[in-house]
Amino acid sequence: QLHVAESGGGLVQPGGSLRLSCVASGFTFDYYTIAWFRQAPGKEREEISCISPNDGPTHYIDSVKGRFSVSRDDAKNTAYLQMNSLKPEDTGIYLCAVGHLGLYCSEYLSSADFGSWGQGTEVTVSP
Repeated sequence: QLHVAESGGGLVQPGGSLRLSCVASGFTFDYYTIAWFRQAPGKEREEISCISPNDGPTHYIDSVKGRFSVSRDDAKNTAYLQMNSLKPEDTGIYLCAVGHLGLYCSEYLSSADFGSWGQGTEVTVSP
């Protein structure tokens, strides 16, 4: 069975940091692109960061560039999203998604490009 699980969310003050983890099992993790999506209150789900397999491209939306960093440890079947200088607008449910085989990161990805999802971890940035 393919299983994806996020963790690391929480309540932080503006300017704080969180490190999200995405642990996957049941497939060959090394082959797949991993993306982080955010479901902000009242907004559509949006892909905010992505990391490709085999040292391929990464992607960040403009609003998180310079603050967020995506990485992966294939030996641990884990991807990470380091979030620094958090802002209230970063609040939302963060979901980890596994791309379809052959997918690489780009600015044009959508939910349809990803086949397996975690349940999400909540990030709240508030004074």
